[in-house]
Amino acid sequence: QVRLVESGGGVVQPGGSLRLSCVASGVTSDYYAIAWFRQSPGKEREAVSWINTVDGSTNYADSVKGRFTISRDNTKKTVYLQMSSLNAEDTAVYYCATTNRLAHWYIDVFYDYWGQGTQVTVSS
Repeated sequence: QVRLVESGGGVVQPGGSLRLSCVASGVTSDYYAIAWFRQSPGKEREAVSWINTVDGSTNYADSVKGRFTISRDNTKKTVYLQMSSLNAEDTAVYYCATTNRLAHWYIDVFYDYWGQGTQVTVSS
């Protein structure tokens, strides 16, 4: 059974930092692309970042480039999202997801397995 579990969310002040974790279990070897998406109330789900856990290549949404960093520790089957310079617009539920496709990383319907999400709130 495939399972993705996110953690690390919380409340942080503007300008602050958080690190999210996504632990994967039960995934087959072809599911080595993992992405972070986010969704805030009244908005569509938005792709944030993506990593190929085999070769380490990454992608980022323009809105987070230079502020967020995605990384992986394959020994722990964990993908991280280091978020810095957070602002109110980053407030959302953050989800990790995995797919066996490598193209169009930003399209959520291409992802087959999702975590339950972790809330990030940026507020003073």
